Amino acid sequence: MLLYNSLTREKEVFRTAEPGKVKMYTCGPTVYHYAHIGNLRTYIMEDVLEKYLSFSGYDVLRIMNITDVGHLTSDGDTGDDKMLKGAKREHKSVMEIAQFYTDAFFADCEKLRIQRPAVIQPATGCIPEFIEAVQKLLGKGYAYEAGGNVYFDTAKLDQYYRFHDFKEEDLEVGVREGVGADTNKRNKADFVLWFTKSKFDDQELKWQSPWGMGYPGWHIECSCIGMKYAGETLDIHCGGVDNMFPHHTNEIAQSEALLGHAWCPHWFHVLHLNDASGKMSKSKGEFLTVSLLEQKGYSPMAYRFFCLQSHYRKSLVFSWENMDNAQAAYDKLIAKIRPLLDAQGEPDAAKLDTLLGGFREAMDNDLNTAQGITVLYDVLKSDADAATKRAAIAAIDTVLSIGLLESAQAMTDSEQNQEIPAEVLALVEARKEARKAKDFAKADAIRDEITALGWSIRETRQGTEITKL
Repeated sequence: MLLYNSLTREKEVFRTAEPGKVKMYTCGPTVYHYAHIGNLRTYIMEDVLEKYLSFSGYDVLRIMNITDVGHLTSDGDTGDDKMLKGAKREHKSVMEIAQFYTDAFFADCEKLRIQRPAVIQPATGCIPEFIEAVQKLLGKGYAYEAGGNVYFDTAKLDQYYRFHDFKEEDLEVGVREGVGADTNKRNKADFVLWFTKSKFDDQELKWQSPWGMGYPGWHIECSCIGMKYAGETLDIHCGGVDNMFPHHTNEIAQSEALLGHAWCPHWFHVLHLNDASGKMSKSKGEFLTVSLLEQKGYSPMAYRFFCLQSHYRKSLVFSWENMDNAQAAYDKLIAKIRPLLDAQGEPDAAKLDTLLGGFREAMDNDLNTAQGITVLYDVLKSDADAATKRAAIAAIDTVLSIGLLESAQAMTDSEQNQEIPAEVLALVEARKEARKAKDFAKADAIRDEITALGWSIRETRQGTEITKL
């Protein structure tokens, strides 16, 4: 399997330290708000990677952290703690916010068929490990105390920047109003390992440490959680491209300083989902969540299908028109699969292996999901019998996880004739007109009226599906 390595900037044959086993780490969410669909694109692609490794015969241990403390709004060492910001916004405790949005994140994952990692570890559950790691870094001379905080000293490294060729003088400090340089730092690139009250007086979550009451920096958590469950080495570390610097750069720095040897040889990064105005975020425009997509008539599977139609190392542009196209293409694919539901007999083993060979070839070439989807259409057009086609589609969908056979069955079930009230039919027509006019607020309001009457609607390539709730 050839897989692009962000560390070497080349496609490489993917190898593991122990044959047949993969130790995989994926950076989890900071649970101060709902995940937007841009965040979820990364988790979808990491899910595909995990499932394809399993499909290829590997025993995969996937570890994910939950950041519920220490992540500042700048992704560096400036701004407010994101968790504290969320708690203030909703007038709740930090742990109430953390639990609510952790549950919401995994609810979205379930809708998108993203498999739960084998290990899920909230940062607040590993405070002793963080303190021990900081003590070791101080003892080895890689960290220093200043102004009540503990900092990692990047000047002690032969190479700090691993993913980009930065120069220290190029780093912008204090470029935003109200954010100045941290005068405690010896070097601009140094980062906080442990904060004390010198940073925030109102920080809700604090623990006693050798340096006073405080809390960990964001970066230390992933290193320690990875080591706790995977030992001294990982095989592959994943995340969004925005994690490369400073987060993953800092992870490598502190991990290799702690261990005295290389930590993770392969890094997998997913590019951004952009809207028309640029990078998607929680702070601008309409907050795009899975729930919002559903409210506007799109299925979570259509969104996953949309993501898989592009390569993970290419930026993907989101628009409602693109979602319309993805939903229509997905529904058309499901309609082509429906006749296979009643397939009888056993699949032809030789033919099945040939069909799946095309899928393996696509995915072995740097996880090319777009080509993997093309293989689905090739299967449908092939001269294989229905049972073999169905078996090939089922096998491919264990990796792509777009609910092909299940959606085909659901489409069939929904065709059970039901007498739809005239009032509902009139509202459906009114909603169609609102959608044509791009008046989504009105369309959503009409959808709510239809739901209140006990009916559900969904737009498909074949038209509007109306089903009894």
